[in-house]
Amino acid sequence: MISCSVLRRSFLSSLTIASILAVSMGCFAQAKTKAPEKVKLALNWKPEPQFGGFYTASLMEIDKGHGIELEIAPGGAGTPVVQMIASGQFDFGLASGDEIVVSRVRGIDLVALFATYQTNPQGVMTHSDRGFESLADVFKSPGTIAMQKGLPYARYLQTRYSAGMRASIVPYLGGVSNFLGRKDHSQQCFITSEPLLAAKQGAKVKTFLVADSGFNPYTTVLVTRRALLKEKPALVKSVLETVRQGWRLYLDDPKALDLTNAKMNELNPSIDLATMKEMAIAQRLLIEPAKADKADLGKMTAARWQELEEQLRSMKVIEKRPSADGYFPADI
Repeated sequence: MISCSVLRRSFLSSLTIASILAVSMGCFAQAKTKAPEKVKLALNWKPEPQFGGFYTASLMEIDKGHGIELEIAPGGAGTPVVQMIASGQFDFGLASGDEIVVSRVRGIDLVALFATYQTNPQGVMTHSDRGFESLADVFKSPGTIAMQKGLPYARYLQTRYSAGMRASIVPYLGGVSNFLGRKDHSQQCFITSEPLLAAKQGAKVKTFLVADSGFNPYTTVLVTRRALLKEKPALVKSVLETVRQGWRLYLDDPKALDLTNAKMNELNPSIDLATMKEMAIAQRLLIEPAKADKADLGKMTAARWQELEEQLRSMKVIEKRPSADGYFPADI
């Protein structure tokens, strides 16, 4: 009999929905006498394509093939995912790289398992007829920029473009209504989300990635407690493999993408199916850069974490280094 580990590896070279489902169901058959272990995953926002691979893993029962049952809990503005994981309310959740560094400095020992976005999708969107060519132009021109004050990326931008800054920073209230109503108004965004929503309402939008200015933390990062990793390494590995296969399928199989988007639309009808698909297309190169090795999906490097740590120290977001333990396990 072919082992589950061999079957799981085989999906990397065969990317159809049928092959991955066959892997999952084959492993499930081998473990059919054991009920799948329920695993709760906390999202930090509402169901939309930035979470597509997680929903695919559940919808297509990839989780069952790894002996688990993934229960996904949608989030919203201000959802305290890190605190919910630290308290044991959830064993797994999604957070940004800067959140993880700050939390570890504060004594919450999180471990990063899978970094969905290799290029951070956070950006600033402007009205294209203002003629801006760079983020520097946005900050050095009169008008307003809506950003959530206190977040590391906002502090970075304000520090980076402080010389000659003429724009006024105002609170970000969510949505795009203020942007649509004022031509001199710019705002924070996920370039895969708000710009598309504004364009559907007739706005001509130009976006600038914060990552292009030099601040590029991993985001939509799957995390857990280090204590859980030590206590249940096999469970953590099962969740990681489930997530990786879910994202592989969502990215590569149009049928899986459409089925997953339909499910997320059912859960979050504020985003129509056409926009869901546009979002999924827009985010692809941020998740898997051109010419990237498919086996590297979601993987991280120590150098990227070290760079982020140094940036947060230089901005005085953190005053000391986190614990010496690695940000992510190298052996799973």
